[in-house]
Amino acid sequence: MAQSLWLQNFISVYSELSKDNLAALGQVYHPDIEFCDPLHRLNGLPSLVDYFEHLYQNLLSCDFKVDQVLESQQEAAVYWTMSFRHKQLNGGELITISGHSHLRAQDNKVIYHRDYLDAGAMLYEHVPVLGALVRLIKRRAVK
Repeated sequence: MAQSLWLQNFISVYSELSKDNLAALGQVYHPDIEFCDPLHRLNGLPSLVDYFEHLYQNLLSCDFKVDQVLESQQEAAVYWTMSFRHKQLNGGELITISGHSHLRAQDNKVIYHRDYLDAGAMLYEHVPVLGALVRLIKRRAVK
């Protein structure tokens, strides 16, 4: 089954997203977008664009690879791998995490976007001192 146009557009924008083309977010997100990730909850396209502008200020690189897509009517689950380099995390070295996004569309744009990912693996584990503590807690949790 072919993907819906809204979902094709979403994947296309994210596959090329960078600090130089964040205006492309307006092509795929509804003006009333509700966006959630483990650290933030935002409403409205201006808030989302501001959030991405702030995020990308400290990124040296960021790439998304879509691993799998499940779609049903106006909803989709997009499983992805993100590889990024951040000025202040992991000594600027590459960090790779897997996650997925639950999306809902309205008027051929994404009106709801919720990311599910391990915030520790993305952020906390790469901060000096705090990272060692998070890794220790994770190791103890599986014993």
